[in-house]
Amino acid sequence: MHAGHYARHLGELVARHEPFAVATVTRTEGSTLAKSGFKILITPDGKIAAGTLGGGCPEGPIVAAALEALERREPRVLRIHLVDTDRAVAGTVRETDPDELWVQTNCGGTLEVFIEPMFPTDRLILVGQGGRDDVEGALVHLGRRAGFEVIVVDPAPNLAEPPDRLIESGTIDPAQLPLHDHDFVVVLTKGERDVAVLEALAHSPVRYVGLLASRHRLQQNLEALARHGVSERFRTSLHAPIGLDIGAKTPEELAVAILAEVIATKYGRAPARAPGGS
Repeated sequence: MHAGHYARHLGELVARHEPFAVATVTRTEGSTLAKSGFKILITPDGKIAAGTLGGGCPEGPIVAAALEALERREPRVLRIHLVDTDRAVAGTVRETDPDELWVQTNCGGTLEVFIEPMFPTDRLILVGQGGRDDVEGALVHLGRRAGFEVIVVDPAPNLAEPPDRLIESGTIDPAQLPLHDHDFVVVLTKGERDVAVLEALAHSPVRYVGLLASRHRLQQNLEALARHGVSERFRTSLHAPIGLDIGAKTPEELAVAILAEVIATKYGRAPARAPGGS
C-alpha cells in the first residue's frame, strides 16, 4: 500500500466533511496475503476509497461490516476465517457471533480486522445580522468549548472571540460553505433577511435550524415561507422560538438555552415541536 496515496485520499475525505470507516488488519494467523497494518478506507456508499488488504482475500464482508459500524456509530473487531467452501458454509450455519465471519476463499488463514467509523466534527453555524450581538458572541464562546467547529456567517461581525471560521457575507452560499447533515444552524438575522436565509436552509440537509425571533415575527416569517413554497416539513421542523425553555433572560443565558437544544438534537433528545414551530 502506497502511504502517500492513502494519505491523500484520507485528507480528501476529511476535507469533504463526510463520514467514512477505516478497516485495519491488526492480526493474522495462518496463510493470508493480508499483513498486520494493511488498511482500507470505506465510504458511506460502500466504496473502497484507498488502501488494500493484500488482494486475494474478499473485501465484501469487511465493507458490509464497516457500513453497519457507520450506521451504529460504533467500532467493531472482526475475526474473519478464510476457508474452503464446506468449512465456510458450516461455520456460517453454526456461528452466533456477528463478529465471527466465515468466508470462502483460497487464503486459508484468519484475519483480525478493527473497523473504526470516523465522523466529521459537528459544526455550529451562526448566521448574524452584522454589528455587535451578545448572543452570537456567547454562542461562539460556548460552542467552541462544547467541541463544535464554530462558523460565523455575518456581513459585519463584531466579535470579542474569533470563531473557527469567519465568512463575511449576508447570505449562505453553498459554493462557499457546503452544508451537511452534521451541521447545526442558528439564525440571528433578526429582521428582513430572515426569510431569505431560512429559504436557503430549507433546501439543505442540515440537522438543525433555529431562529431567534419574537412570536409575532416568527409568524410573519412562517407565512412568508409558505407563500414562497417552502415545505411544511421544514416550517414545522424549525426550532423557533429557539432554545430550551429554561427561563433565560440575559444573552449568555439565551446562548446556554440555544446550545442545550442543539446538543439535545444531536443526541436525539430534543422535544418534539408543535406544528407552526411553536
